[in-house]
Amino acid sequence: MPDDNAPARPDGEGLLILANSRAGEAVVRADPLPEIRARLPRARVVVLGPEEDLGEVVDAAMAAGDRPRALGVLGGDGSVSRMAHLARHHDVPLWVAPGGTFNHFARAAGIADVDAALAAFASGGLRDVTVAEVAVDGGEPITVLNAVSLGTYPQFLAERTERASLGKWLGGVGAIRSALAQAQPVRISREGRSATVWSVFVGVGAGDPRRHAMMQRASLEDPVLDVRLHHARGSRVRAMASLAFGRRTLRVLRALRMLPPASEFERRVTDEWQVRVDPGEGPAVYVHDGELEQAPPAGFTLEVRAVPAGLRVYAP
Repeated sequence: MPDDNAPARPDGEGLLILANSRAGEAVVRADPLPEIRARLPRARVVVLGPEEDLGEVVDAAMAAGDRPRALGVLGGDGSVSRMAHLARHHDVPLWVAPGGTFNHFARAAGIADVDAALAAFASGGLRDVTVAEVAVDGGEPITVLNAVSLGTYPQFLAERTERASLGKWLGGVGAIRSALAQAQPVRISREGRSATVWSVFVGVGAGDPRRHAMMQRASLEDPVLDVRLHHARGSRVRAMASLAFGRRTLRVLRALRMLPPASEFERRVTDEWQVRVDPGEGPAVYVHDGELEQAPPAGFTLEVRAVPAGLRVYAP
Protein backbone atom coordinates (compact mmCIF):
# COMPACT_ATOMS: atom_id res chain seq x y z
CA MET A 1 0.00 0.00 0.00
CA PRO A 2 1.37 3.46 -0.87
CA ASP A 3 2.00 5.92 1.92
CA ASP A 4 -0.85 8.46 1.77
CA ASN A 5 1.51 11.17 3.05
CA ALA A 6 4.30 10.49 0.52
CA PRO A 7 4.85 12.67 -2.56
CA ALA A 8 3.30 11.53 -5.82
CA ARG A 9 4.86 8.60 -7.68
CA PRO A 10 6.90 8.88 -10.94
CA ASP A 11 3.93 7.68 -13.03
CA GLY A 12 1.84 10.57 -11.69
CA GLU A 13 -0.16 8.67 -9.09
CA GLY A 14 -1.24 11.17 -6.43
CA LEU A 15 -0.60 14.22 -8.65
CA LEU A 16 -3.37 16.65 -9.60
CA ILE A 17 -2.42 18.87 -12.56
CA LEU A 18 -4.42 21.95 -13.46
CA ALA A 19 -3.83 23.45 -16.87
CA ASN A 20 -4.71 26.95 -17.97
CA SER A 21 -7.14 26.58 -20.89
CA ARG A 22 -4.89 28.90 -22.95
CA ALA A 23 -1.67 26.98 -22.23
CA GLY A 24 -1.93 24.90 -25.43
CA GLU A 25 -2.87 27.73 -27.78
CA ALA A 26 0.60 28.88 -28.85
CA VAL A 27 1.03 28.81 -32.63
CA VAL A 28 4.73 27.94 -32.70
CA ARG A 29 4.69 25.59 -29.72
CA ALA A 30 3.17 22.11 -29.65
CA ASP A 31 0.39 21.46 -27.16
CA PRO A 32 2.24 19.97 -24.15
CA LEU A 33 -0.77 18.15 -22.66
CA PRO A 34 -0.47 14.95 -24.77
CA GLU A 35 3.17 14.54 -23.68
CA ILE A 36 2.28 15.21 -20.04
CA ARG A 37 -0.52 12.63 -20.14
CA ALA A 38 1.74 10.07 -21.85
CA ARG A 39 4.57 10.40 -19.33
CA LEU A 40 2.35 10.80 -16.27
CA PRO A 41 -0.41 8.30 -17.11
CA ARG A 42 -1.79 8.06 -13.56
CA ALA A 43 -1.92 11.80 -12.89
CA ARG A 44 -5.28 13.53 -12.88
CA VAL A 45 -5.22 16.36 -15.45
CA VAL A 46 -7.90 19.06 -15.37
CA VAL A 47 -8.08 21.75 -18.06
CA LEU A 48 -9.74 24.77 -16.49
CA GLY A 49 -12.57 26.34 -18.44
CA PRO A 50 -12.98 30.12 -18.69
CA GLU A 51 -15.46 30.21 -15.79
CA GLU A 52 -13.77 27.62 -13.55
CA ASP A 53 -11.92 28.74 -10.44
CA LEU A 54 -8.56 27.12 -9.74
CA GLY A 55 -9.05 27.31 -5.97
CA GLU A 56 -12.49 25.70 -6.04
CA VAL A 57 -11.24 22.78 -8.15
CA VAL A 58 -8.29 22.16 -5.84
CA ASP A 59 -10.35 22.47 -2.66
CA ALA A 60 -12.91 19.97 -4.01
CA ALA A 61 -10.15 17.49 -4.87
CA MET A 62 -8.58 17.87 -1.43
CA ALA A 63 -11.93 17.16 0.23
CA ALA A 64 -12.42 13.94 -1.76
CA GLY A 65 -11.39 10.45 -0.64
CA ASP A 66 -8.39 10.22 -3.01
CA ARG A 67 -6.75 13.42 -1.82
CA PRO A 68 -3.84 14.49 -4.07
CA ARG A 69 -0.38 14.22 -2.53
CA ALA A 70 1.06 16.86 -4.88
CA LEU A 71 -0.31 19.71 -7.00
CA GLY A 72 0.84 20.54 -10.51
CA VAL A 73 0.21 23.45 -12.83
CA LEU A 74 0.71 24.12 -16.53
CA GLY A 75 0.54 27.85 -17.06
CA GLY A 76 2.24 31.21 -16.68
CA ASP A 77 3.49 33.02 -13.60
CA GLY A 78 0.01 34.07 -12.44
CA SER A 79 -1.34 30.51 -12.49
CA VAL A 80 1.84 29.16 -10.90
CA SER A 81 1.65 31.74 -8.11
CA ARG A 82 -1.99 30.90 -7.34
CA MET A 83 -1.23 27.18 -7.30
CA ALA A 84 1.76 27.78 -5.01
CA HIS A 85 -0.58 29.50 -2.56
CA LEU A 86 -2.87 26.46 -2.62
CA ALA A 87 0.01 24.01 -2.27
CA ARG A 88 1.16 25.86 0.84
CA HIS A 89 -2.38 25.93 2.22
CA HIS A 90 -2.77 22.18 1.77
CA ASP A 91 0.85 21.39 2.72
CA VAL A 92 1.75 19.48 -0.44
CA PRO A 93 4.61 19.87 -2.97
CA LEU A 94 4.20 21.82 -6.22
CA TRP A 95 5.09 20.67 -9.73
CA VAL A 96 5.51 23.47 -12.29
CA ALA A 97 5.31 23.10 -16.08
CA PRO A 98 5.95 26.40 -17.92
CA GLY A 99 3.05 27.37 -20.18
CA GLY A 100 3.00 31.16 -20.17
CA THR A 101 4.78 34.01 -21.93
CA PHE A 102 7.76 34.59 -19.62
CA ASN A 103 7.61 31.77 -17.02
CA HIS A 104 9.89 33.67 -14.66
CA PHE A 105 9.55 31.33 -11.68
CA ALA A 106 9.96 28.15 -13.71
CA ARG A 107 13.13 29.51 -15.31
CA ALA A 108 14.50 30.53 -11.91
CA ALA A 109 13.89 26.95 -10.76
CA GLY A 110 15.87 25.56 -13.71
CA ILE A 111 12.76 24.39 -15.56
CA ALA A 112 13.16 25.76 -19.07
CA ASP A 113 10.41 23.71 -20.70
CA VAL A 114 7.85 20.97 -20.11
CA ASP A 115 10.42 18.22 -20.78
CA ALA A 116 12.61 19.60 -17.98
CA ALA A 117 9.56 19.76 -15.71
CA LEU A 118 8.75 16.11 -16.41
CA ALA A 119 12.37 15.09 -15.76
CA ALA A 120 12.33 16.96 -12.44
CA PHE A 121 9.17 15.14 -11.40
CA ALA A 122 10.54 11.74 -12.44
CA SER A 123 13.65 12.30 -10.31
CA GLY A 124 11.47 13.04 -7.29
CA GLY A 125 13.79 15.79 -6.08
CA LEU A 126 12.12 18.44 -3.90
CA ARG A 127 13.65 21.83 -3.09
CA ASP A 128 12.66 24.18 -0.30
CA VAL A 129 11.83 27.58 -1.75
CA THR A 130 11.66 30.97 -0.08
CA VAL A 131 8.40 32.74 -0.87
CA ALA A 132 6.97 36.08 0.17
CA GLU A 133 3.58 37.00 1.54
CA VAL A 134 1.87 40.28 0.69
CA ALA A 135 -1.08 41.71 2.63
CA VAL A 136 -3.10 44.92 2.32
CA ASP A 137 -4.38 46.66 5.46
CA GLY A 138 -3.73 43.57 7.58
CA GLY A 139 -5.84 41.31 5.36
CA GLU A 140 -5.27 37.70 4.36
CA PRO A 141 -1.72 37.27 3.00
CA ILE A 142 -1.17 36.20 -0.61
CA THR A 143 1.77 34.01 -1.67
CA VAL A 144 4.33 35.70 -3.92
CA LEU A 145 7.00 33.84 -5.91
CA ASN A 146 8.74 36.60 -7.85
CA ALA A 147 7.90 40.21 -6.98
CA VAL A 148 5.39 42.78 -5.76
CA SER A 149 5.14 46.15 -7.50
CA LEU A 150 3.58 49.59 -7.03
CA GLY A 151 3.38 52.56 -9.38
CA THR A 152 4.01 52.63 -13.13
CA TYR A 153 4.09 48.86 -13.74
CA PRO A 154 0.67 48.19 -12.14
CA GLN A 155 -0.68 51.27 -13.94
CA PHE A 156 0.60 49.84 -17.23
CA LEU A 157 -1.07 46.47 -16.51
CA ALA A 158 -4.32 48.22 -15.60
CA GLU A 159 -4.27 50.02 -18.95
CA ARG A 160 -3.50 46.79 -20.80
CA THR A 161 -6.32 44.98 -19.00
CA GLU A 162 -8.76 47.62 -20.23
CA ARG A 163 -7.59 46.79 -23.77
CA ALA A 164 -7.76 43.01 -23.35
CA SER A 165 -10.06 42.65 -26.36
CA LEU A 166 -7.18 43.84 -28.58
CA GLY A 167 -4.94 40.98 -27.49
CA LYS A 168 -1.81 41.11 -25.35
CA TRP A 169 0.48 42.67 -28.00
CA LEU A 170 -1.80 45.41 -29.33
CA GLY A 171 -3.22 46.00 -25.87
CA GLY A 172 0.33 46.40 -24.58
CA VAL A 173 1.21 48.95 -27.26
CA GLY A 174 -1.89 50.97 -26.38
CA ALA A 175 -1.09 50.72 -22.68
CA ILE A 176 2.47 51.99 -23.22
CA ARG A 177 1.20 55.00 -25.17
CA SER A 178 -1.30 55.77 -22.42
CA ALA A 179 1.28 55.33 -19.65
CA LEU A 180 3.75 57.62 -21.42
CA ALA A 181 1.10 60.33 -21.43
CA GLN A 182 -0.71 59.72 -18.15
CA ALA A 183 1.39 57.66 -15.69
CA GLN A 184 1.19 59.10 -12.18
CA PRO A 185 3.72 58.86 -9.34
CA VAL A 186 2.55 57.55 -5.98
CA ARG A 187 3.27 58.85 -2.50
CA ILE A 188 4.67 56.37 0.00
CA SER A 189 5.35 56.77 3.71
CA ARG A 190 7.41 54.59 6.01
CA GLU A 191 8.86 55.08 9.50
CA GLY A 192 8.08 58.79 9.50
CA ARG A 193 9.59 59.46 6.07
CA SER A 194 7.71 60.13 2.83
CA ALA A 195 8.69 60.01 -0.83
CA THR A 196 7.09 60.42 -4.23
CA VAL A 197 8.07 57.53 -6.49
CA TRP A 198 7.44 56.35 -10.00
CA SER A 199 7.64 52.73 -8.96
CA VAL A 200 8.45 50.22 -6.25
CA PHE A 201 9.61 46.64 -6.78
CA VAL A 202 9.92 44.17 -3.92
CA GLY A 203 11.66 41.06 -5.22
CA VAL A 204 11.93 37.68 -3.51
CA GLY A 205 15.65 37.16 -2.89
CA ALA A 206 18.47 39.56 -3.69
CA GLY A 207 18.40 40.50 -7.37
CA ASP A 208 20.67 41.97 -10.02
CA PRO A 209 21.72 45.43 -8.75
CA ARG A 210 21.89 46.70 -12.35
CA ARG A 211 18.13 46.33 -12.85
CA HIS A 212 15.17 48.07 -11.30
CA ALA A 213 12.32 45.88 -12.56
CA MET A 214 12.90 42.51 -10.90
CA MET A 215 10.54 40.07 -12.59
CA GLN A 216 12.67 36.93 -12.16
CA ARG A 217 14.42 35.93 -8.97
CA ALA A 218 18.07 34.89 -8.92
CA SER A 219 17.84 32.21 -6.22
CA LEU A 220 15.19 29.87 -4.83
CA GLU A 221 16.57 29.86 -1.27
CA ASP A 222 17.68 33.44 -0.53
CA PRO A 223 15.54 34.38 2.54
CA VAL A 224 15.33 38.13 1.93
CA LEU A 225 13.38 40.82 0.09
CA ASP A 226 15.12 43.16 -2.36
CA VAL A 227 13.28 46.51 -2.28
CA ARG A 228 13.87 49.01 -5.11
CA LEU A 229 12.44 52.54 -5.25
CA HIS A 230 12.50 54.77 -8.32
CA HIS A 231 12.10 58.33 -7.05
CA ALA A 232 9.96 60.59 -9.26
CA ARG A 233 12.67 63.06 -10.26
CA GLY A 234 12.63 62.50 -14.01
CA SER A 235 10.25 62.11 -16.93
CA ARG A 236 7.54 59.53 -17.63
CA VAL A 237 9.65 58.25 -20.52
CA ARG A 238 12.47 57.33 -18.16
CA ALA A 239 9.99 55.96 -15.65
CA MET A 240 8.70 53.53 -18.30
CA ALA A 241 12.22 52.74 -19.53
CA SER A 242 13.18 51.68 -16.00
CA LEU A 243 10.63 48.84 -16.24
CA ALA A 244 12.64 47.03 -18.94
CA PHE A 245 14.00 43.68 -17.78
CA GLY A 246 15.34 41.95 -20.93
CA ARG A 247 19.14 42.06 -21.38
CA ARG A 248 18.97 43.22 -25.01
CA THR A 249 16.35 45.86 -24.26
CA LEU A 250 18.42 47.22 -21.38
CA ARG A 251 21.53 47.41 -23.58
CA VAL A 252 19.63 49.38 -26.23
CA LEU A 253 18.12 51.77 -23.66
CA ARG A 254 21.52 52.35 -22.06
CA ALA A 255 23.03 53.06 -25.47
CA LEU A 256 20.26 55.57 -26.17
CA ARG A 257 20.73 57.09 -22.68
CA MET A 258 17.06 56.61 -21.89
CA LEU A 259 17.52 54.88 -18.53
CA PRO A 260 17.26 57.03 -15.38
CA PRO A 261 20.50 57.89 -13.57
CA ALA A 262 21.50 55.83 -10.55
CA SER A 263 20.80 58.81 -8.29
CA GLU A 264 17.04 58.32 -8.83
CA PHE A 265 17.06 54.81 -7.34
CA GLU A 266 17.14 53.53 -3.79
CA ARG A 267 17.66 49.94 -2.62
CA ARG A 268 17.16 48.09 0.65
CA VAL A 269 17.59 44.36 1.40
CA THR A 270 15.47 43.19 4.32
CA ASP A 271 13.22 40.33 5.42
CA GLU A 272 10.08 42.45 5.95
CA TRP A 273 8.86 45.72 4.44
CA GLN A 274 5.77 47.79 5.20
CA VAL A 275 4.69 51.03 3.55
CA ARG A 276 1.67 53.36 3.46
CA VAL A 277 0.58 54.10 -0.10
CA ASP A 278 -1.28 57.18 -1.34
CA PRO A 279 -2.22 56.55 -5.00
CA GLY A 280 -2.92 60.24 -5.62
CA GLU A 281 -4.41 60.75 -9.09
CA GLY A 282 -3.41 57.28 -10.26
CA PRO A 283 -5.35 54.01 -9.87
CA ALA A 284 -5.19 52.24 -6.50
CA VAL A 285 -3.56 49.05 -7.73
CA TYR A 286 -0.58 46.81 -7.07
CA VAL A 287 0.84 43.74 -8.78
CA HIS A 288 2.20 40.41 -7.53
CA ASP A 289 3.67 37.88 -9.97
CA GLY A 290 2.02 39.68 -12.88
CA GLU A 291 -1.43 39.61 -11.24
CA LEU A 292 -3.17 42.98 -10.94
CA GLU A 293 -4.95 43.65 -7.64
CA GLN A 294 -7.26 46.51 -6.64
CA ALA A 295 -6.67 48.39 -3.38
CA PRO A 296 -8.63 51.05 -1.44
CA PRO A 297 -8.51 54.30 -3.49
CA ALA A 298 -8.17 56.45 -0.35
CA GLY A 299 -4.84 54.78 0.41
CA PHE A 300 -3.65 51.52 1.90
CA THR A 301 -0.88 49.85 3.87
CA LEU A 302 1.12 47.24 1.98
CA GLU A 303 3.13 44.68 3.95
CA VAL A 304 5.51 42.13 2.44
CA ARG A 305 7.53 39.54 4.35
CA ALA A 306 9.89 36.77 3.32
CA VAL A 307 9.04 33.19 4.30
CA PRO A 308 12.11 30.90 4.14
CA ALA A 309 11.36 27.31 3.08
CA GLY A 310 7.74 28.32 2.57
CA LEU A 311 7.14 25.96 -0.36
CA ARG A 312 8.41 22.61 -1.69
CA VAL A 313 8.90 22.41 -5.46
CA TYR A 314 9.95 19.62 -7.82
CA ALA A 315 13.14 21.06 -9.33
CA PRO A 316 16.58 19.90 -10.44
